[in-house]
Amino acid sequence: MTDSLPSSAAHLLMVGPLLPDLVADLESRYHVHRLWEAADASVLLREHGASIRGIATSGRFGATRELIAALPALEGIFSFGVGYDTIDLAAARERGVVVTNTPGVLDACVADTALALMLAAPRRIAEADRFVRAGRWPNDGFPLGTRMSGKRCGIVGLGNIGLQIARRAAAFDMEILYTNRKPRADAPAEYRYVPDIETLAAECDFLVLAVPGGAATRHMVNARVLDALGPKGWLINIARGTVVDEAALVSALQGKRIAGAGLDVFEHEPATPDAFNAMDNVVLLPHIASGTHETRRAMADLMVANLDGWFREEKVLTRVV
Repeated sequence: MTDSLPSSAAHLLMVGPLLPDLVADLESRYHVHRLWEAADASVLLREHGASIRGIATSGRFGATRELIAALPALEGIFSFGVGYDTIDLAAARERGVVVTNTPGVLDACVADTALALMLAAPRRIAEADRFVRAGRWPNDGFPLGTRMSGKRCGIVGLGNIGLQIARRAAAFDMEILYTNRKPRADAPAEYRYVPDIETLAAECDFLVLAVPGGAATRHMVNARVLDALGPKGWLINIARGTVVDEAALVSALQGKRIAGAGLDVFEHEPATPDAFNAMDNVVLLPHIASGTHETRRAMADLMVANLDGWFREEKVLTRVV
């Protein structure tokens, strides 16, 4: 916590580590208490909980009902990232606590990552890199990959990110299919709406997940959906790991019931199934879809704008609750 700030500066509880520049920025404005560094979190909350007016967190760290209940003066939860399934929104509503996230500014980078995985997995890019680094090229031939362009791209969730994925895929002459709660009125006429995910999986070559996490989407990609995708189909996940039944995915990959996968998120991340490590038809990323200097800076700026807006005028830019 910074001691040089005026006593009138709001007290924030930072649940876990964020970008160093963002932490420095927040500590220049607010009295920040670093929960993850506390030797005993309960002691920190007991000593400072009554003065804490805001929680600074991220989609990774969230904010539990228990944490919210421990902060009687809490006014807002300010999250770094678009996902908020790890924040107990019901508890926030009950307390009248505002919740914000940082949508929009990361859409392009997440869509770029989806396309990168769509290319990398079927064209065996990561496997080819390992092949060259191992010195095998002079003596061995590398196996053929699978073409992405001209195939059918099925998008689960045609929100802002899903729409950007669709536009990029269309540039590769892909046919765009999608499923949503309902057809998107402003979607291009050539995008074909499919009413359910299982039908979509059966009709596409690439099933791309771009839905929020949470109870409503948990394990929506199950064994039936994977079987519908079939032995020539590819699963791409830049959404949330909980959207996929990971045990069912491992089984489908081991049984060659789908062609492969490109994954940026995992059900129990940062832990990943050991089985993936032996699979050359799976590309694994450490949840980096928004991980560029430009996007993370824009996310940080939006988070600070929400914090400053609330504590100065009780106004925020991107309210969830």
